Amino acid sequence: MPISPTAEGFRAAFRRPSLTIAEITWRWTTGATAAALFLFGLTEYLNTLPVTNGELLFLRTRHPYLVGEAIAHIFRGSLNRAVMSALLAALMLTVFWMITASVGRIATVRALLDYFRRDIAGNVSSNGIRTSLPALLRINFLRAAVALASIFGFVGAAVLAGFASPDVHPRPGLAFVLFLPLAGLICCLWWAFTWLLSLAGMFAVRNGDDVVGAISAALDLCRERPGAVLAVTIWKGLAHVVAFVGATTVASMPLGLAGLLPWRLIVAGIFLVFLAYFALADWLYMSRLAGYVCIAEMPEALTPPPPPVLVPSPPSILTTIDRDELILSDLPNLVIG
Repeated sequence: MPISPTAEGFRAAFRRPSLTIAEITWRWTTGATAAALFLFGLTEYLNTLPVTNGELLFLRTRHPYLVGEAIAHIFRGSLNRAVMSALLAALMLTVFWMITASVGRIATVRALLDYFRRDIAGNVSSNGIRTSLPALLRINFLRAAVALASIFGFVGAAVLAGFASPDVHPRPGLAFVLFLPLAGLICCLWWAFTWLLSLAGMFAVRNGDDVVGAISAALDLCRERPGAVLAVTIWKGLAHVVAFVGATTVASMPLGLAGLLPWRLIVAGIFLVFLAYFALADWLYMSRLAGYVCIAEMPEALTPPPPPVLVPSPPSILTTIDRDELILSDLPNLVIG
């Protein structure tokens, strides 16, 4: 019977929990760095904002117009520096993510190759693999470029949809209806390109290919094994959706007790629930990557064996003579009565 890459991916993630820990390490390190930098930058920026007595008077009135004017006056003149600082921080975080993602992908893919070659197929280990770190850095740079292009695409879609709702005859409903399909198309293209580049990163580690070679190898795998690749992607995607729905359902329970529990306890509960969801999402991603490695490493095990060919037996040849047969009688002029 042919093996199931989906089942093998789950089995590899169960048997090698260190792979998930490695994935969580580099992902959460990047996320924690980004969150800490954002909170630190926001705190420092708010501490540098000058607030006059007149602005405090406007804020204490709690009138929407006066409060809005006071906030606009507070941020006037310093918002440009904040935007430039945010852009510089985003650039540095992108470079940091490219490095950590490349190093983390090398570690996880090499461990998966060693698992499937040595423990499953009984072959050689993956110590001789020619990993291309520059190719992984370029692939991750392309992923960041695709994400940036998607952001500009959303802005362009909003601008195009805004033409249907001019200031003279505003029609926000029509603009929203026109924006939805454009946003959906941008999301689909972003996911497709990101998925392809992520799959190409596996071949950059496995074969030591450059960017073009890794993308070509990923396309070849999709063309040669479309059913297996699609099965792994769909099943892991459905599992991710179920995990997200379960996490949001569990997180909504503390919100229902907002009037009974302290707000710190509610925030801590929601935070722990989403931490568990992120860990499960990383585990599902690792099982999906293990499924792709299984498809690339054991293609012959995915094909069912051909049915046995039934060779017809040759007809039996009579080698004895029936002496009672009349036509074979040796008596002359035998008359049959």
